[in-house]
Amino acid sequence: MKKIIMTVGFLLTLQVSMMAQNWPAGVTFVESKANDSVTVSGDLATGKIIEDLSWASSSSNACFTGLQFNQYMGNHVFFATIIKPGTVIKIYATPDNTEEEISLYGYMLGEKEIQMVPNLAQCITCEADYKRSRPMKGKTLSYVREMEFRNPTKNTYNIIIGVSAPKGVTDRKFSLMVKTIS
Repeated sequence: MKKIIMTVGFLLTLQVSMMAQNWPAGVTFVESKANDSVTVSGDLATGKIIEDLSWASSSSNACFTGLQFNQYMGNHVFFATIIKPGTVIKIYATPDNTEEEISLYGYMLGEKEIQMVPNLAQCITCEADYKRSRPMKGKTLSYVREMEFRNPTKNTYNIIIGVSAPKGVTDRKFSLMVKTIS
């Protein structure tokens, strides 16, 4: 019995390790931990500008509108995580210098899907947060960008996370926290 449990544990560890290795170059995998949070550092200097933002305002993605494109015209840095069944994941991006702006977006895909922007034909859901010029109902103005994904199903999904900044910004340090609630 002990040998079976150890074998299953090894296979699960191997599966998670393999999933982390299958992400495209330039995507940092952040392993989510049940009822815990993981924080990683990032720097927009390691990213790239995404010229075509039309995927974001497409009705198949509905991430952010063309009116907000300017908030996402700086460099983009990518992260990925996995959301397990019956889990909520909250994602927070905080600039190291709280006087500087950053923008955040993320989208959910099937467990075996990996699509990167700007070639995102469709996704299950997309969320975004950026500096707002005025208060929004139920939201406090802050330098912290946040979004939430819920998985009430029995399936596992991939979440791709993008951190960017307004037009002209190609160098900005930040921290990204992935908080999992089971």
